[in-house]
Parts: sequence; structure tokens; C-alpha cells
Amino acid sequence: MNDRFTKTPPPPYYAVIFTNQLSDNDVGYAQMGQKMFELALEQPGCYGAETTRDEHGIGITVSYWKDEQSLKAWKEQTDHLAAQKSGMERWYDHYELRVAKVERAYSGPAGRTL
Repeated sequence: MNDRFTKTPPPPYYAVIFTNQLSDNDVGYAQMGQKMFELALEQPGCYGAETTRDEHGIGITVSYWKDEQSLKAWKEQTDHLAAQKSGMERWYDHYELRVAKVERAYSGPAGRTL
């Protein structure tokens, strides 16, 4: 298995999907993004995260959480609140955040049957 994929337990668990469009003023964003990524992984109940960004500034980060309490605690974490504020004020032209309960999960292609 590729070590860039998050190892999650059997469902159920939660996924937070954060899709964003960076503004032209992205000074400091990369450093803050890396700091928040690392901080999220240290939070109780966080299983991991996967992130990508294209050449047009569209980014998607999916983080995986044990339960709603864990992801709510992350949302209210002090440094994360400051980063959210900076993102809304200067780094993002637009964003969408979705929270989903994972009911089923598959990996492959080895061993996968249809």
C-alpha cells in the first residue's frame, strides 16, 4: 500500500472534505497549511489525511476522524481557529467543507472483486 494513503479502521468513521480555491494572495499559506496538516494528525481521534492541489490553485484535503466529538474538537482547536480566520480573510476565494460518515470503504486493486 502507498504510504501517502491514510490507513483507516473498518467503518464507521468520519471524513471531512475541504475543497478550496486559493486567492492570488497566498503569501504564508503553504507554511500555515503544512502546520495545520501536521497539527491535525496530532489530534486525538484523527486517523490521517490526504491532500492535493492542482496548478490552478484548487485544493482538496480529506481528513479522517474516529467520531464527531474528535472532529468538533479539531474545529475548535485554537491554532486551527486562527488559521480558519486567515483563510477566510485572505487566502481563499471560495471553499466548501463537507462532513460525511463513512459507511463502507474499499481498497485495491489487489483482491478486489466486483
